[in-house]
Amino acid sequence: MAKQFAIEKYVEQKNAWSKIFGQQPLSLANARDAQKIAEMLDSDLSPENLSCDGEVRGQALQTKRNFLVRAASELKALYPQVKMYEAEGWL
Repeated sequence: MAKQFAIEKYVEQKNAWSKIFGQQPLSLANARDAQKIAEMLDSDLSPENLSCDGEVRGQALQTKRNFLVRAASELKALYPQVKMYEAEGWL
């Protein structure tokens, strides 16, 4: 079984939520979607969202942050031109 990259898993999770709300899925093959994904990662990496307003702490917070940073790094490797602000401090 092939290893799934963090960015693929992240997009898969976002697309599952999008489907519930009748939104179009995002694709890593599309540069416009890549920027939308970058903006989502930035939002998820903001301190308030990352810690769920302080509800997530310790190892769970580190695991969540590491996953999001890994996904941001992989996205940046695929699309160096995407703009990320919160993520830049972690990359």
